[in-house]
Amino acid sequence: MLGLGKKDFTLLLIVAVMTLLAPLLLNPFPESSGLAQFNAGYPDLMQRFVIFGIFAIGFNILFGLTGYLSFGHAAFLGVGSYGAMWMMKLVSLNVIPAIIMAIIVAGIFSLAVGYISLRRSGIYFSILTLAFAQMSYALAYSVLTPLTGGETGLQIKSSDTPLFSNVADGDIGRANLFGMDMRASHEVAMGDWLFTFNAGYYIAGVVMLIAFYLSIRIFRSPFGTMLRAVKSNQTRMYYTGLNARPYTLAAFVISGMYAGLAGGLLVAMDTQVGPERMFWTASGEVVLMTILGGAGTLIGPVLGSGAIKYMENILSKINKDILHEWFAFLPAGLDDFIVAIVYPFVGKGWHLTLGLIFMGVVIFLPGGLVQGGQKIGGLFRRKKASDNDSDKSTQSTPAE
Repeated sequence: MLGLGKKDFTLLLIVAVMTLLAPLLLNPFPESSGLAQFNAGYPDLMQRFVIFGIFAIGFNILFGLTGYLSFGHAAFLGVGSYGAMWMMKLVSLNVIPAIIMAIIVAGIFSLAVGYISLRRSGIYFSILTLAFAQMSYALAYSVLTPLTGGETGLQIKSSDTPLFSNVADGDIGRANLFGMDMRASHEVAMGDWLFTFNAGYYIAGVVMLIAFYLSIRIFRSPFGTMLRAVKSNQTRMYYTGLNARPYTLAAFVISGMYAGLAGGLLVAMDTQVGPERMFWTASGEVVLMTILGGAGTLIGPVLGSGAIKYMENILSKINKDILHEWFAFLPAGLDDFIVAIVYPFVGKGWHLTLGLIFMGVVIFLPGGLVQGGQKIGGLFRRKKASDNDSDKSTQSTPAE
């Protein structure tokens, strides 16, 4: 169905169901519970889950299939964001033209960067992409201030007059999809639970499903097979008369366009953009997302992006006061000792927890979270198979 095999279609269906039910699945604890701190079903975080999932899916097409590690992919995220923002400021507050412009601008820029960077491979390629990203950041931060807003960035202002807009003078426009406000939300109370269904999240979720579907088609296509051949043994490809560069450049541009799409969606959800999106740490983040989830797998980058954004937004909000509330049942003095041990791993120290998790994944699960899930599933399958074998051995054999 949809040109996919049974296994791939099932995976797409699972991702679609999880995306649809995310406001419910990410709010497992009632609002009155102390564990409500770990709920992640609010619109801003859910939007980041799917948007950065798109960013990681695109990066995985380059890194997971070809093995080319780019340390400058945040440049395409930022360029796409700026393109989308200017489209909103000048043409329309409708997010569709803005997203299209983000993809086009990021695609053109990634074509230029890839054409130069792919003349080298290995660490030299990675350093070249990092150099381009840092140059882009420096240009956006200072040199191109009239276009980028410099340190303060760009945002929709009351003085903006988009060509196709009915916004009254002096009114700050809002991003919309044919009149639907991207920030529109509907809250549903069920007992002690409060669920928020946000229009912007579901729009971004639909885009992510389309991006995920396209990535499956790329992975299963002859083009994807050629990219795997590049990763496996590029020298052997050259000996057989095949030129790998057009394939790697195409993968680089597609990956850059995915990043531009993510950048455009970020602007659609929150109409402001700054140069920090192009900094090297943002590029490193998408590398961590892909490796943590499982490079070269289909759903791994989505899982990795969700795990990192969850820790960034949930663990980082846990302070000492919250920890003291959690361990208040302990004897006096012991709770202070436990808090002193735990606190460096949460709050501002959430990066330490991320580092430990990343180290554990790299050492014990080189295939990322997907490999961990496969191992757990394998244990249950082996247990079921052994139970079936034991049942067969206990059955009596009829006499002849």
